[in-house]
Amino acid sequence: MTSGNRTLVIMAKAPKSGSVKTRLAGQLSLHAVTDLYRCFLRDTIALAQSLLDVEVLLMCPESDGEELSLAIEGAAAVVPQIGKGLAAALTSVFALFAKPGGKRVIAFNSDSPHLPTSLLERAFGMLETHDLVIGPTYDGGYYLVGAKASHPGLFTSDGIGTGSALSMLLNRAKALSLSVAVTERFYDVDVAEDLEELAKELQRTPGRAPRTAKWLSDWASLTRE
Repeated sequence: MTSGNRTLVIMAKAPKSGSVKTRLAGQLSLHAVTDLYRCFLRDTIALAQSLLDVEVLLMCPESDGEELSLAIEGAAAVVPQIGKGLAAALTSVFALFAKPGGKRVIAFNSDSPHLPTSLLERAFGMLETHDLVIGPTYDGGYYLVGAKASHPGLFTSDGIGTGSALSMLLNRAKALSLSVAVTERFYDVDVAEDLEELAKELQRTPGRAPRTAKWLSDWASLTRE
């Protein structure tokens, strides 16, 4: 089901060996990391589509579009970003989809398939009274950002993807005189410790991300053999 004023854009890549979740490669083979990321993608799409009255899209590097569409088997529309890098991708999201008339757009990552839908709903609600909403991670980054308009200069390559990403984004928002709301902190899956935390969580509640939960359970069984 879609709506004219709520859009969720999943920041994604094609699941190609050596190009996704590379910081997990010390614990998993490149092939395993790629398979796991495919599960992340499908569970994240299902998560987004479980919200009512929301348009769901995927944003990816231009070169990944066809392969990503095949990987998700048409589960959602794939839109190529303008330019290269995550900052360009985020800029593209709001330049393309945040239109006049109160449309609320949220971009979030593809490595938090276990994200509670309540956080996404809360973020949309915060955009009713703020220019910008940010979902911070425990490591100093952010798992979502939302806005009702495009704000040139809000996203830059400086610090993005690092432990200073959140503070730098907040500083740029302040410089642009944007009102900012912040949701609860959450974690995405970047390193082995994150993956271990996710595995424990999905053992308790596999329905949060069923494809990922099954993959992690099968992987754990293999490593015990």
